[in-house]
Amino acid sequence: MGITKTQKFTQIENDLAKMAKALAHPARIAIINHLVQIKSCICGDIVHELPLSQSTVSQHLKELKDAGLITGSISGTSVCYCIDDKNWEKAKTLLGNLFESYSGQDCC
Repeated sequence: MGITKTQKFTQIENDLAKMAKALAHPARIAIINHLVQIKSCICGDIVHELPLSQSTVSQHLKELKDAGLITGSISGTSVCYCIDDKNWEKAKTLLGNLFESYSGQDCC
């Protein structure tokens, strides 16, 4: 979406869309699952967990980082990744509010 179109939506709608888009690939879900399971930052091990090349994994990590779901810090020649606690809670709240807002209806 171009800037002019995103401005027509609320900040919450834009934030939720950005996070949802980052989660809309199975490789990114696998990365998140791995980071959640190990409960710590990891450097370089993610490539060994996925059937993808280093460059592809790096692109998926970039998308997750840009959405704020993970954070990365440089340690020597590698980057260590972990869940971004603050934005993770925000994503949980936004997604939870969206799903909880539906209480059923009589249609279709």
